[in-house]
Amino acid sequence: MASSFHGAHLDWSTQFNSHQTTHPHKVDVMTNQPKGPGSTNNPEEKKMSTLPDFSFSTTADEVAAALAEEIKGKNVLITGTSIGGIGFETARVLAKYARLVIITGHNAERLQLSENAIKKETPTANMRTVLLDLASLESIRTAAAELSDLDELHVLIHNAAAPIGPFKLTPDSLESQAATDHIGPFLLTSLLSQKLLSSTSTSTSTNSASASNNFTPRVVWVSSSAHATIPAFDLNQVLHLGMGKAGEAEERHGYDAMKVYANVKAANVLMAVEVGRRAGGRVRGYSLCPGLIYTNMHQKEESLSTLQAAGFLGADGKPSTEKFDFWKTVPQGASTTIVAAFDPRLNDHPGAFLSNGTVANNLRAAHSADPVNAERLWAQTEEILGEKFVF
Repeated sequence: MASSFHGAHLDWSTQFNSHQTTHPHKVDVMTNQPKGPGSTNNPEEKKMSTLPDFSFSTTADEVAAALAEEIKGKNVLITGTSIGGIGFETARVLAKYARLVIITGHNAERLQLSENAIKKETPTANMRTVLLDLASLESIRTAAAELSDLDELHVLIHNAAAPIGPFKLTPDSLESQAATDHIGPFLLTSLLSQKLLSSTSTSTSTNSASASNNFTPRVVWVSSSAHATIPAFDLNQVLHLGMGKAGEAEERHGYDAMKVYANVKAANVLMAVEVGRRAGGRVRGYSLCPGLIYTNMHQKEESLSTLQAAGFLGADGKPSTEKFDFWKTVPQGASTTIVAAFDPRLNDHPGAFLSNGTVANNLRAAHSADPVNAERLWAQTEEILGEKFVF
């Protein structure tokens, strides 16, 4: 099993530790169809049949190089892009090929450092920075308004996540993990939904490079296979902890940060399925487990004791291999995000859950593919926000 500390996309069950390797046969691991030259006469299928298989050890650079033609001409927005995390690595790699990469973060100084580092490596990269605090509904609305001049958005990547630590309320009196990992991304997707729809291949935009690629816009949630460690999805853990400051003391008592984390990540998986259904196929959603990755989030004091208690970090604050021996590097951890955002072989798998660079719906918990859970989550999130999200 896997996941990252970057925000923290964290998993703690070895039952999902699938060290996939390159498939030895000429069968596409995404589609289970024959691959290689001569396996099809359809030009689009022929192109997909020559794509390599991705695995546990594949890096983000390797995926992006293979999918370069899909990435070219696209506008991409990535949340949570501080140096040292998989969001930054995703942005760094995509900036080599994309038409525009928008990076966001709640700290202006760190955001500028990220842009500077990417531009230093790729001077021709077309970058844009937007201040965005997903724990603040006001900040989300301000950021979306700032993007009003954007003609189209092809891919929205929800990478940012809150630290896993003590109970904390946001300025809107929402539990911090739920706000940052689910409610905030839900609102941002809603506010940018028309930008996504404008990027479809049927768009009449004369400066869109997506039409020739027959590209349907995508929304990607960086989730975790930890979502499957809970027996059932608990909506209360995602939407109703700490509703109103009067309940803060009660919520602090018995607060289980890991349980909330698992439920919030389940919400990500549910949203990936539901967004495509609500959009009538005009937008595709995907969720993924990036792997167990030691990133910048381990340095946050508020997360340290929780991660040590769970066995992820040792007494020295470094990765522990006593319980978990399948750590990924940051470049490996960012690879599945790029697959989810651009691999054309996913076109026939809307709403899929990915792990180690390929479709892994067998690792998706039943409760996180339940349409009843998805509908309830969507409707009650709308209630909290006080507005409808309709495509």
